[in-house]
Parts: sequence; C-alpha cells; structure tokens
Amino acid sequence: MEIIQIIGILLAIALVIYGSVKGFSILVVAPLAAIVVIVTNQIDFFSTLIGKENSYMTGLTGFVIKFFAVFLLGSILAQYIDKSGAAQSIAKKILQVTGTEKPYPVLVALLVITAILTYGGVSLFVVVFVLIPLAKPLFKQLNIAWNLVPIPIQLGLGTFTMTMLPATPSIQNVVPTAYLGTALTAAPLLGIVGAVVALAFGLWYMKFTLNKSLVKGETFADFNVNDTKEDVKSDLPSFFISILPIFLLIVTILIGSALKVPNIIISGLAVSVIVSAVLFNNYIPSQKAVINEGASGSIMPVFLTSSAVAFGVVITLAPGFTYISEFILNIPGDPLISLSVASAAFGAITGSSSGALGIVLEAFGQNYLDMGLNPDVIHRVSAIASSILTIMPHNGAVLTFFALSGLTHKNGFKYQFVAVTGANVLALIAVIITAIIFY
Repeated sequence: MEIIQIIGILLAIALVIYGSVKGFSILVVAPLAAIVVIVTNQIDFFSTLIGKENSYMTGLTGFVIKFFAVFLLGSILAQYIDKSGAAQSIAKKILQVTGTEKPYPVLVALLVITAILTYGGVSLFVVVFVLIPLAKPLFKQLNIAWNLVPIPIQLGLGTFTMTMLPATPSIQNVVPTAYLGTALTAAPLLGIVGAVVALAFGLWYMKFTLNKSLVKGETFADFNVNDTKEDVKSDLPSFFISILPIFLLIVTILIGSALKVPNIIISGLAVSVIVSAVLFNNYIPSQKAVINEGASGSIMPVFLTSSAVAFGVVITLAPGFTYISEFILNIPGDPLISLSVASAAFGAITGSSSGALGIVLEAFGQNYLDMGLNPDVIHRVSAIASSILTIMPHNGAVLTFFALSGLTHKNGFKYQFVAVTGANVLALIAVIITAIIFY
C-alpha cells in the first residue's frame, strides 16, 4: 500500500508536467492530478477536493486571499508603465548610454533595462512584451543571432531581481513573508551576495555565447524571424517621470521594511499606481482602460499560481507524502541543503517558483523553524532555490517568450536555461556558504 501511495504521487506529478508541456492549463491539469493523488492514497474524495478545511479548494482560495492584492496592484502598475511609454523611455535612455553600435553593450543594456523594470514591480510578461520589439531592430541592425535575445532578458527577470535583491517586489519575494513573518528585505547580505554572483555569471555567459555565435558566423536571418512591424510610441514621458513610480516603490518598501510596516508591498504598489495615474495621464488614451486591463490581467496569473499551490496542498495531505517528507528532511548535511532541494524540486514540478514556495513553506516551513534556522535565511534560500529549475519547457514565461519572439524550444531554449539555471545555482551555493558562516 505504501508503494502505491508514493507511485500515485509520482504519477500525479508526471501528469502535471506532461499536461503543461502539451499546452493544457494547470487550471485543468492540477485538479486532475489531485484526483490521482486522492484515489491512489485512499483519502476522502470530496473533503480533500472541495472541503472547507485542508483541501484543494482551501489551498487555492487561501493563496488568492493572501496575494490577490499584490497581483492586482502589480498588474495595474505594469499597465501604466507599458501603455504610457515609460518602459520605452527608460530603455531609450539606457541605450543612449551604452550605445547601439556594438553587440555586447546592447546585450548588457537589455539586461539592465529588464532588471530595472522587474525590480520596479513590472510584470515579467509585460517586460517581455516591451523588450522584444525593442531588441528586434537592434539585433537586425547588428546582424547578430536572434536566439541570443533570451539570455539578457531572462537573466534580468528570472535571477537577481526576482529572488535576491533586498526589497524586490516580486511575488517570489512576497510569498515567504506570509509564511515566515519576514520582511521583503530579509537577509540583505545573502541577497546581495547572490545578486553579485548571478550578475557576474550572467555577464560572462552573455559574452561567451556571443563570441561563440560570431565565430560560427550566425546571423539574424538564420533563425527565420518574422519581420513584423511593431507599435512604438513617439510621445514618451521623460526618463525622470518614467522612473519615478519605480523609484518610489523601492524606497517605500525599503523604508517600510525597516520600520516593520505590515503588508508594505501593498502600500508601496498603491503609492506607485496613484503616482503613475497622475504622471502618465497625458500619455495614456484612457485611465479606465488601463485600470480595467490591469485588473483583468491579474486574474489568470494569480489563479495559475494558486492552482499549483492547491495541488501541493493535496500532496501534503496524502499518507504517501510522509515518506517523501522524511526523505527531504533527512537529506544529509546542513538543513539549508534539504530546503534547497525541496524548493528546487517543486519549482521544476509546477513550473512556478511562487507556487513552489507556497507548497514548500506550507509543508516544511515550521519544520525548519523548529530546527533553529533563522526565518530570514529560510526566506532568502528558499526563494532563490525555488527559481533554479522553473525555467522548464512548460514554464509560462518560456512559452510566452517563444510566442512573441518567433523562437522555438529547439533554437531558443538551451541558452536561456543555462543562463538562468547557472546563475541561480551559483548564487544559491554562494548564499548557503555565506549563511553558514554569518548566520
């Protein structure tokens, strides 16, 4: 019976991965996989699936209740930054500094632009929508291989600004605060160490792959990019006005975290949205349209993530999970290693680092606190580890990137996987070593 229970959980996990790769929404796949766990582990069907306590539905709704405001305000802010042309204005200014005559500075500029936007709370999906049209003419002008474009953009949105830099408003940095009572600036030393390592690797890897591509003689046209005409705004806000809401968001979070203001991320996002509404009023066609589109755009992301968390809740309720839990918690070495393994594994399974954090911290958070680990360390290590293997073939950000860039898994996946995974793995190693020494 124990074997059947464990096999059932593994089959359910395989179903989630297979269904996602085949293009089925996790909104559909997650409850089906949960049913596989329920049946094979012989737990009560309806109470586990739709019960009012400890069920798939309470896991889903619990996550929505905790984080919907963050998704909503973040999505509206992203719309203001996008529709006003603020993102274009920021990009234009940075490209003026780096120049557009040489390939490597252009790649660095794309990385910097992405990092500024994501650190400023702009949704990664919006960043991709902005950066692809910006990058395409530059790559064509320089005649460099188009399949290099995922490297700077994915590094900018999937590594140090997502899980490492103190005060980053990313949902991956917000989720641990709800389970551990930590601040968005948790373990700043660890975050900065990880960010430096990740950025150093990213800059080196971009240079390495660019040189390799140039030696091979690869060109822009080698990757069959559809040369479509993109919409580019001509009337843009100044760089100062464009960057101001982002600057205010980060400053609000830093000050609020230092003063231990509860839910500072919501306050920070609200301030930035209000300031954006005032500053960008003359640059957007309709306030109502921007707000409505932002609100609508928040629905799908929050439910996709909460579905992954809900599936994880069902797994943790299954008798078979006891054996998996014991295996994870008894991994030899420092407890931070087993925490990292659990976070990375669930990140790969769900294709969502925020979903993985919800699962892992719900299931194991108290265990690690009972071991005497510093909550801030748990926060930072689990966040970084959760992002190591999320850039999988079935990840939503990967699929969106391919749809917008015209690249495929065959010609565009390898570079971004190595870039993001390599940066996050090296950062995690450096962070664990630093945590063991200083915490």
